[in-house]
Amino acid sequence: MGVSTHSIEVNAPIRAVYNQWTQFEEFPHFMEGVEEVRQEGEKKLFWKAKIAGRVKEWEAEITNQVPDQRIAWDSIDGSPNSGTITFEDLGDNWTKVNATIGYEPEGFLEKTGDALGIPSARIEGDLKRFRDYVEERGRQSGGWRGKIGEAESPDLGVLPTDHH
Repeated sequence: MGVSTHSIEVNAPIRAVYNQWTQFEEFPHFMEGVEEVRQEGEKKLFWKAKIAGRVKEWEAEITNQVPDQRIAWDSIDGSPNSGTITFEDLGDNWTKVNATIGYEPEGFLEKTGDALGIPSARIEGDLKRFRDYVEERGRQSGGWRGKIGEAESPDLGVLPTDHH
């Protein structure tokens, strides 16, 4: 499995950056090739993306989520992938976002693209577009403050505002 790690600094408070990242259904606004992300409960996400000219669909499960700290997931069917996004408070309304993404290239075009660093460049571009999305809006569009994983609690905090 290929792994790519990238970081970016966002000129916004950690709470706003984290909250915006929890608005998964908005990912198509800043992620290249992502056509749809649909939240199907607290832990499940349905993804549809165009990769190397082919439409791919998969379900992912959030395995660990701690407000203002981390979100981790694993695909449970479809295109194999996993990842962890961590958030660091740099002070003065700056937040560092670290993305570590694991993926299994399928087919000749994806394997060739992987060898040329295309997925890595795509992740870096997605992070830059996310930064611009947050900074240009000046506020998050919603947020979910619940925990998933070892420290799950019945207190769900702020519920998402953009999910049905």
